[in-house]
Amino acid sequence: MARRRGFGLLAAAAWPLLACFAALLALDLAGFGPAPGGPAAGVSFLLVLLLAFAALWWGLRRLSGATDSPGDVPVAGVLAVAVVLRLLALPLTPSLSDDVYRYLWDGRVAASGSNPYLLAPDDESLAGLHDDLWTKTGHREIATVYPPLALGTFAGAAVLPEPLLAYKSGLAAVDLAGCVLLLALARRRGSGLLALAYVWNPLLVVEGAGMGHVDVLGASLVIACVWLLSVGRNAAAGGAAALAVLAKLVPLVALPLWWRTVRRRGQRMFAVGAAALLLPATVAVLLWTRGVPPGLVEYALRWEYNGPFYEPLWRLIGVLRLDLAASGVVHLVRVIFGGDVEATPWSTLYSYAYPQFLARLVLLVAAAVLWLRLWRRRPDPVQAAFGAFGAVLLMSPTFYPWYLIWILPWAALTGARAVLVLSATLPLAYLPAVAGLPYFPWVYGAVWLPPLILLLLARRRSGTPPP
Repeated sequence: MARRRGFGLLAAAAWPLLACFAALLALDLAGFGPAPGGPAAGVSFLLVLLLAFAALWWGLRRLSGATDSPGDVPVAGVLAVAVVLRLLALPLTPSLSDDVYRYLWDGRVAASGSNPYLLAPDDESLAGLHDDLWTKTGHREIATVYPPLALGTFAGAAVLPEPLLAYKSGLAAVDLAGCVLLLALARRRGSGLLALAYVWNPLLVVEGAGMGHVDVLGASLVIACVWLLSVGRNAAAGGAAALAVLAKLVPLVALPLWWRTVRRRGQRMFAVGAAALLLPATVAVLLWTRGVPPGLVEYALRWEYNGPFYEPLWRLIGVLRLDLAASGVVHLVRVIFGGDVEATPWSTLYSYAYPQFLARLVLLVAAAVLWLRLWRRRPDPVQAAFGAFGAVLLMSPTFYPWYLIWILPWAALTGARAVLVLSATLPLAYLPAVAGLPYFPWVYGAVWLPPLILLLLARRRSGTPPP
């Protein structure tokens, strides 16, 4: 009887969310999804997506008010809803982002035996591979930035008869495995219901099964790492952390913090598990590219969009003319030590004295300071993941909506409502692309102000001063 009641509660809580995803699929199949030159379609799609977040909030409220404990909600029912959500998202056209086409292109290049780290899609030596996939591939002048595990995944999908469907289906399966582990971790922490804010999160479902972002693979491996740490499997946790880094480089910032959470012998096992995978893969990439992959350098120096601190900071530096002050400092040092303006290192230093680069430099220092504070606090693995990913991504010049997937599991487990609200507002960052709206200040404000206000109100109620 109790089990039947639990499934009934789940069905009542989940049906509005499922209905919203059915509506998203219907819009997409009717050709009313986001597309260049079709602002009405793009805005309609995003409005239904926002409605899905309202449905998630309503469902979580209903479950929390109708259950006495997390155990009243059957895990099988939670996962059944998660599976249906992803099945509804799988057929969606990757219209919010063309990254998945780039993944499949890089996979095709790797499967052909060519070097995607050195050969950009527009390279003439790859002309024999050019077809419809190549026309859909973005940033064709830049070589790949993705680590070996990601490239291997792309290559495996690229050689299959239906590459896009195969890749997204595999990604959805990995996502669901991560959800299973997160639910298990949540139960160990006594916060089973909170995990639903990740498992059913519309941002995760749309950006993963829908748009196919590889971040879901890395985030699921991070969940596996933290779960393995919670059960004392330190060597396996190190291996999972290494695989997460080989999917995308973001977990590098959390890896030392996870190592620090375990005891001395466990630290050795964690380090061995991580090094056994990371070292040979790193050496192979460096040999294959004869140094740091050029695409990665290009991304680090040039990419920027929606950075919460970066966007206002570089504009402030420009208004205050601090870039001219930086040029003046370089000039003064050059006069003291001597040297020609056109010679290195002076020409290089002058070229970097512009607002965007100076903002990157300031935020890099800020991220390092926040990371060192985490190191001194010795947080548990969940807090380490939340703090490290939060510090690095919030200080990054680039914060696409799918980047939040790295933070979402830990925000769900810790009940960080501001981050969960951010998952609902971040899709508004697509408005400049789908509707032609100017990004700054209105879209920027719509994305970042609601979670910021909620965070400040929460800290004021708790008596905690803002950081």
